[in-house]
Amino acid sequence: MKQKSVYICSECGYQSVKWLGKCPGCGSWNTLQETVTEEPKSVSRRGVSAAAAASASRRPKRISEVKADLETRSTTGMKELDRVLGGGIVQGSLVLVGGDPGIGKSTLLLQICQKLGETKKILYVSGEESEGQIKLRAQRLGVTTENLYLMSETDVEEVVGAINDTKPDIVVIDSIQTMNRQDIASASGSVPQVREATNMFMRIAKSMGISMFIVGHVTKDGAIAGPRVLEHMVDCVLYFEGEKQTSFRILRAVKNRFGSTNEIGVFEMRDTGLEEVENPSMALLEGRDENTSGSSVVCTMEGTRGILAEIQALVTPTGFGNPRRMSSGIDLNRVILLIAVLEKRARMNLSSSDVYINVAGGLKIYETAVDLGICAAIAASQTDTALPKDMMFIGEVGLSGELRAVSQLEKRLSEAAKLGFKSAIIPKQSMRGVRVPEGFAAYGVKTLAEAMNMIRRR
Repeated sequence: MKQKSVYICSECGYQSVKWLGKCPGCGSWNTLQETVTEEPKSVSRRGVSAAAAASASRRPKRISEVKADLETRSTTGMKELDRVLGGGIVQGSLVLVGGDPGIGKSTLLLQICQKLGETKKILYVSGEESEGQIKLRAQRLGVTTENLYLMSETDVEEVVGAINDTKPDIVVIDSIQTMNRQDIASASGSVPQVREATNMFMRIAKSMGISMFIVGHVTKDGAIAGPRVLEHMVDCVLYFEGEKQTSFRILRAVKNRFGSTNEIGVFEMRDTGLEEVENPSMALLEGRDENTSGSSVVCTMEGTRGILAEIQALVTPTGFGNPRRMSSGIDLNRVILLIAVLEKRARMNLSSSDVYINVAGGLKIYETAVDLGICAAIAASQTDTALPKDMMFIGEVGLSGELRAVSQLEKRLSEAAKLGFKSAIIPKQSMRGVRVPEGFAAYGVKTLAEAMNMIRRR
């Protein structure tokens, strides 16, 4: 069998016979890596006839003739993880877990082995640690189940053989970038190795009904390393978010064939492992200084759960020719857009000031319903005044300065009322048909300028 060199993009899997600085497929720079591949064997006439006969036996069926497979789920013992997975681990599913180094991926997967080990047989395969190292970590986390089998191996064929011998119910692969197949002439972690190793594990999971967790390394941009097709092959893609300097960790579902992709799980890293945070709003607002300027409270929806978060803003005279804009936890481009709206529609002068935005607790917010809270924090920081401690802010800000309606307003107000908040500034058009909690005041405004005037009066 002849070998040849091709250049494969590590981001999208595009193949080229020569090296290119920019990938034509995804537009990324310096991502094409040289890989040695083997030309496939020619298919004989007998093989073609067999394939034709096999395809003839598989005819399209009416949807009424197809039997739906019932989902068999197993709880992990962690309600936050079960919430993200859609209710538990589905039998025969393939789950990809990604995140920065040291964020807690291996810790989480080893912790759930304790609860699952009561009724399930688990095989934990590590290509980065020895069995002794895993045992030391298991002792620290309190994992003592007898149904947990450890294996330190990087050869995919050996791992498959161990799966056939032990017949586990759940398999953990830590990590997929360390796995390699001997019949592929490329290094571990390369695009062909990651793709083919995942493909083999996927076939085993589906054919034997084994639930598999695969740990994936991430690139410097935060995306899972390897070909993009890796995320398409698996059933669920989970990302760990959060700064390693902070204790809170957010587990977010990016893809889920068995549930919603909007749910998140909140954990806190401690000496004994990851602990669930059952009330994230209270945890994220803990330690908030209520009399400090530039601090506002918003409510963001993560699936069916409303989470209160603190937006911190710092506006200070710039010492440079061009003012700086920085943000943590919120898209910087969105912050720059809101600053422009404040200058144009609310008559605020921010052209000679640096603006810094931060979401306390390491939470990342993606929805636009927190726009009004960001604007309120910036305005309060510029005037060096504290916002009312029992008031929150909900609303999307348009380019013309109008406040636009947001979804699930009742749930947001209910979550705020539970934590002792008494009032909220919301878009006026969102108030139609909304039941406000008893003892809670909702002030509807139409424009950003009207909201800023109301804040100044209070």
